[in-house]
Amino acid sequence: MAKFMLSSFADEAAKPFSEQIRISLKNGITYMEIRTIDGKNISAHTAGECKELKKILDENGMGISAIGSPYGKINVHEDFAPHLEAFKRTVECAHILGAKQMRIFSFYIDENKVPEDYEDLVLERLEQFLINACGILCVHENEKGIFGDDASRSKKIADAFDGKIKLVFDPANFVQCGQDTLKAYDILENDIEYLHVKDSLAASKAVVPAGRGDGNVKEILRRFSRKEGERFLVVEPHLKVFSGFEALESAVSGSAPLQEFSFRSNEEAFDAAVEALKSILRDIA
Repeated sequence: MAKFMLSSFADEAAKPFSEQIRISLKNGITYMEIRTIDGKNISAHTAGECKELKKILDENGMGISAIGSPYGKINVHEDFAPHLEAFKRTVECAHILGAKQMRIFSFYIDENKVPEDYEDLVLERLEQFLINACGILCVHENEKGIFGDDASRSKKIADAFDGKIKLVFDPANFVQCGQDTLKAYDILENDIEYLHVKDSLAASKAVVPAGRGDGNVKEILRRFSRKEGERFLVVEPHLKVFSGFEALESAVSGSAPLQEFSFRSNEEAFDAAVEALKSILRDIA
């Protein structure tokens, strides 16, 4: 049985790094999938800056479950050379931060194009990531609009590299692509390294707390628990936060009530997302 370890995209809780750490620890989370620090994407950090981040993480007992990189999140027609150079720099930072894996994508395909027509080009570029990963495990996410946004093409990626590129399974993204998440899980199960815990409503595409949407999150967690070894569950809230004092005030007064899955602050939304996951884990224990 899997030993679950909780991580998160803590930049959704707060912009300052100190607050990301505080809110994570308050929720009992001691890892993060590091993405944006003080408003600056991890891909833009220098080796020196990452050494400072590592010092702060160590002082607070925090670890990095993965680098939440943006690599592969460009159009398939864009110039790849500078993108690959940036990838190489972030690999260096991953080693400094003690990360063992990096989230990647498989390039946006224009809506009027057939994704399979770009399969060879996508795989060539992913191979370049793999060649230059220097011991960091590349883990592909099923982001909407990219080549691997459905289960069959995600499986092509995993099979093409004989498991050297693993998968991160995001239920909400599959829901938003009109896919049955349980069927997708069955197709990809053997190649899934960890989960992004995010849920969505099929009708509106809105992201909601885990277990409150159409992503079959509880059943997926139940099935994923059968995996062996330590496995990260990464909370990615993506929940609606009321912005603007006037909107908040009107909601409090009752003239514009908060929607069921809307929250008054990023921290409140983050807390709710974490609690939703913990509630499911208690149910399936």
